[in-house]
Amino acid sequence: MDPRSTAQDVHRCDLCETAIVHSYCDFCHVNLCKPCVVDHISDGYLKHAIVPFMERRSTLVYSKCKTHLHKNCEFQCEDCNNIFVCSSCTASKQHKGHNFVEVTEVYKTKKEVIKKDIKKLENHISPSYEKITLELEQTLANLDVGYEKLTTTMSKQGEQWHREIDAIINKMKTEISEIKVQHREILQTHLNEIKQIQSVIKQSLLAIREIEKSTEVSPTIEYSSKIREFSKLPPKVQVSMPTFIPKPIDREKLYSLFGQFTSLYTATEENVSLLNQPKTSVRELQDEPEIVTTIQTGHEYLRSVTCVNEDRIWTSGETNNIKCLNINGSLLQTIHTKSGKWPIDIAVDRDGDLLYSEWETRTVNKVKNRQTEELIRLQGWRPYNLCVTSTGDLLLTMYIDDLTQSKVVRYSGSTEKQTVQFDDEGKPLYSGNSYTKYITENRNHDICVADCAAGAVVVVNQDGKLRWRYTGHHSVTKNKPFQPFGITSDSQSRILTADYNNHCVHILDQNRQFLRYIDNCDLKAPFGLCVDNNDNLFVCEFNKRNVKKIKYLT
Repeated sequence: MDPRSTAQDVHRCDLCETAIVHSYCDFCHVNLCKPCVVDHISDGYLKHAIVPFMERRSTLVYSKCKTHLHKNCEFQCEDCNNIFVCSSCTASKQHKGHNFVEVTEVYKTKKEVIKKDIKKLENHISPSYEKITLELEQTLANLDVGYEKLTTTMSKQGEQWHREIDAIINKMKTEISEIKVQHREILQTHLNEIKQIQSVIKQSLLAIREIEKSTEVSPTIEYSSKIREFSKLPPKVQVSMPTFIPKPIDREKLYSLFGQFTSLYTATEENVSLLNQPKTSVRELQDEPEIVTTIQTGHEYLRSVTCVNEDRIWTSGETNNIKCLNINGSLLQTIHTKSGKWPIDIAVDRDGDLLYSEWETRTVNKVKNRQTEELIRLQGWRPYNLCVTSTGDLLLTMYIDDLTQSKVVRYSGSTEKQTVQFDDEGKPLYSGNSYTKYITENRNHDICVADCAAGAVVVVNQDGKLRWRYTGHHSVTKNKPFQPFGITSDSQSRILTADYNNHCVHILDQNRQFLRYIDNCDLKAPFGLCVDNNDNLFVCEFNKRNVKKIKYLT
């Protein structure tokens, strides 16, 4: 370190190296004391710029004009892509009639931008990157622990299987022991019967021999032969040994029965920009929700509604047509399903194209420019309800063919990205019954499923980990059980679900807290739900064939 600029000493002259600095040459960038200023400029060089030391580096260093080499470029020509020009250039024919701006003004403006950028970099952006780095380092540091927990869970499952297998073997051994006792009793009983007959034969033989030796007439004459009776041998009792027939081990089936772990799923979530970040307006619940309009759809058993924008909706029911209606109920377009059967559910993707699922064909179809194309075809499973996420992915609930299992699958286009089916203990997250399982994504990327058969709203995070279940609120479900059908989420991350049994809509916050319910809008058998970009709620009335648009936020 230069001793002339240390904290322990004052700045010294760069020429004599002893005197205290007084001035500064902004062109040569040297510290000068008073006597040395004269020596420094004595060479007659005209470009020296001597300023007080405290104002050092304040003199602007202009670039030289390429046309007029002896002049500085103190202007920019706005009509020539802001090229630097000197005063002679501004008077030339080449720049006649052009607009010029002083370089000093541009310089000052840019300096302010630089100061602001430095402030943002130091106070916001750099700390944000530091936070992300720390979070990633923490995640990496905890990686071994997480995977160790995973393998421990698997080991515990193995131990439980061993215990169950041991219990089965012990139970079968007990059954074998009981069969053995029965076997022994049967044989022993038969043996006792034979021995009893043998005893009778011995007694008869002794009596006969006595008669044979005797000369008495009467016993000999009264003798009755039992040869025929004894010659008829008793039936032979055959008791077969039980056999154990081991079933062949199907490793693939055994593997699937043991459990499963979800595949590695990577989700890229955009960090909120720190620059020009809009303030999210807080919208509170109205004291009394109100019906804005009621739209007649004409569907038989109205099931689903999805918004294209604030003025148009798609609707579907238990008919083979899907209708696009405006807010006044006028029919704008009709789409017929490829199978001729009614669609299970509908959604609109980020391009505004209609998606619908079909049970019979096992497909999810896309309608683009009035042409229907197959997007997804399942094997061994049947599609049910669906929704489009904020990132453009498709979330689809589905059932296995024998209706014993259900799951949620995430698709990017037609490519499967994620499967959500079991919790951390290997238990199914969703019921297997073939009831509706409407699905939505919350603003914090939670996956929310209204599991009608289970009477619960099931919420998992974007990695498929169970966050919570909601099974109704006593103030609503005291007369009839909670039966959730449609589900949706608004801009405040609130979750809304239709309670078919109790003719109302439950409103929850993102952490399961019950907020209130909508029951004052004369709802009858509410089914499918959706909200538009202005947080207006659209509710399907299953039997009445109406869609009610409800305003429930301030």
